[in-house]
Amino acid sequence: MDKFNTHRGVAAPLNMINIDTDKVIPKQFLKTIKRTGLGKHLFNEMRFNEDGSEKPDFVLNKSAYRNASILVAGDNFGCGSSREHAPWALLDFGVKCVISTSFADIFFNNCFKNGILPIVVSQEQLDQLMDDAQNGANSILDVDLENQEIGRPNGEKLSFEIDPFRKHCLLNGLDDIGLTLEKGDSIDNFEAKRAAEQPWA
Repeated sequence: MDKFNTHRGVAAPLNMINIDTDKVIPKQFLKTIKRTGLGKHLFNEMRFNEDGSEKPDFVLNKSAYRNASILVAGDNFGCGSSREHAPWALLDFGVKCVISTSFADIFFNNCFKNGILPIVVSQEQLDQLMDDAQNGANSILDVDLENQEIGRPNGEKLSFEIDPFRKHCLLNGLDDIGLTLEKGDSIDNFEAKRAAEQPWA
């Protein structure tokens, strides 16, 4: 998993509440177990018509936001089913950070396990960032995980809270496998001791 320290990118406004995981990546695209290739189907039903043509009014189809790497979204983002394909699709599209007033628990946890930073802010902060994000290609935000700050285009910095353990994992690029490998020496020592004491096992 890539380390996340700071990120500067275009923020796209998704001013909708209850964006569920089926909207993020619809069920017909869940057949793969690969983490790549899902970005083209991100928000499929909102981005595309039935004939595959783009819906010009959807934010990520607008020229200013085609390369957006930050989403500013309404309350309860990622609700619905627990599919890990949702953060996979976001990451494959290029999204590194999602900002909202609240997230569904499973989606929130899955983001951290896949290198995406979900940031919880107050409604007042979200309103400010949503206004920033509506400025098209000028909607640049600077996310600083180490200092727990979001830099706005006007120079103001907004602070956010994050669990210290999750922060450690993102800063060091540690998913569950990476955390296990950090204990490699202890695991090797345990296995060697067990083999000596119980050679029949």
